[in-house]
Formats: sequence, structure tokens, C-alpha cells
Amino acid sequence: MLRFRCLWLSSCLSLPFNQQFIPSPILSSSLSSSLRSKMAAVSYSTQSSSSSSKKLLFRQLFEKESSTYTYLLADASHPDKPALLVDPVDRTVERDLSLVKDLGLKLVYAINTHVHADHVTGSGLIKTKVPGVKSIISKASKASADILVEAGDKIQFGDLYLEVRATPGHTVGCVTYVTGDGADQPQPRMAFTGDAVLIRGCGRTDFQGGSSQQLYESVHSQIFTLPEDTFIYPAHDYKGFTVSTVGEEMLYNPRLTKDEETFKSIMENLKLSYPKMIDVAVPANMVCGLQDVESKAA
Repeated sequence: MLRFRCLWLSSCLSLPFNQQFIPSPILSSSLSSSLRSKMAAVSYSTQSSSSSSKKLLFRQLFEKESSTYTYLLADASHPDKPALLVDPVDRTVERDLSLVKDLGLKLVYAINTHVHADHVTGSGLIKTKVPGVKSIISKASKASADILVEAGDKIQFGDLYLEVRATPGHTVGCVTYVTGDGADQPQPRMAFTGDAVLIRGCGRTDFQGGSSQQLYESVHSQIFTLPEDTFIYPAHDYKGFTVSTVGEEMLYNPRLTKDEETFKSIMENLKLSYPKMIDVAVPANMVCGLQDVESKAA
């Protein structure tokens, strides 16, 4: 049965985006950890449902120490094959850049959904290894980067783009990046939600200017208003889930389906331990992860 699933997955990679197999949370959670690691690096070559020849090349990558997902996107039909990385991790920069090289892509952006507290971003290290790459983070985060974005901004890569949506609450500077809306953009849309929405969960709200009320409002106004078939790709997962949809989370998310007061009560009583990396990660990520860049680049 396992062999059949793998063959089925392989056969689907060349299908248009709206017909492709996407690993479901239920299927992913039932697989062995070794197979999940392999599937986390599976490629989806995606094509818009229109007659346009524009194609999005997509990879979902995993960093096991912090359970962080990094996402590689590129306009594969553009002559330059421009690409970007969402939420790169310093520990896996070499892997990510090797993949970019193997695929013949031109990396132009290294972007973060927020100032992470559980790992050091790889954006600064990437800049030292690939001249010309620009780092991106939200202006509201008050962190350093080459480009500071705000709600409504568009991050263009080739003929494709990501729309910036402000989704504060986990931190004051959280944003969600959403693939473009239009006949010339890949469909269904994809939302890279950082820690604002996790699969069947959400990020904590008890540090870095977090607010349960603000997170609830952000999710319901900026993410749950997207088409229900929009894919949700979070910054982390701790149970082996890989992807969800807006419609799924609106139905099954055990926190965000509650009314606002119940949600605030849940978040205030999580009793989570202090993040072990926060004292290192936050200061480093405020300066694009460049806290020890000379020794790392050596």
C-alpha cells in the first residue's frame, strides 16, 4: 500500500496545480518519520488554471530541530527563473542553496513572516553567499532588512507575485504572504501564514508584543476571508502535517473556530514553557540573522 501511495504521488507531479495531489494532514500523520522527511521536500510544479503559460515551481522543506518549514517558490516559465525563500533557517542554508542551484533558479529574495523566537533566520547568511539577494520582513516588526513591507505590498518574482497581508497577534510584526489573485496567477491560491495559523492550531501570544485579541481579528479578517480552497502553509508543524486549507481550518481548528472570548481564554491558559532559543534567536533575527555571520560564512 505504501509503495502504491509513493507511485501515485510521483505520477501527479506533472499535473496542473488544481488537479495535483497535495499530501493531506491525515495521510501525512500516518506515515513514518523518515518518509515524512522525504515528502517534505517533494516538489509541486504548479500551473495556473488559465491559458497562461506562467508556472509556479514550489518546494516545501523542513528543518527538524525547530520543526520549521521553509518554502521555495520560483517563476519557472520566466527566462531568469527568479525565486524566493520564505522563512529560511540558518542550519539549512546550504541545503536550500544547493536545491536552488540544482534547479537552475536565480534566488532574488529571502523573506520572513515575522521575527522568529525558536530559530535563527537564514536570510542574513544567504545574503553573504549569494550576492544580490534581498532580505524582506515587515516594517511593523522593527527588524532590519533590505526591504520592509506593509499590508497591500506585492513581492514580484518574474510574472508572479506574493501579496502581503498584516496578521499581527503572535508578534506585532507578523505578516502572511499570499500568492496572487488573477487569471494569470496560479490557482488555488496559497497562503504562507507563519505562526498566525498553524494546522489545527495557532502561534502563542504571550511575548514579542503578542495579543490574543489581535491574532483572532487578524486571522478572521485577513486569512479566513480568502477563498476556502486556498492552501495554508504554516511556518511550523509538530505532528507531521504538511498543508491545510482555509476551509479546513475554518471548520476544524480547535482554537480559531471558537468565539473571541473563548479563544482568548484558551490562549491565556496554555501554560507553555519559555522558548529555549528566544534569547539567541530574537536579537539575531532583529538584524536579519547576522549575529555571527563571519564565522558561519567561513
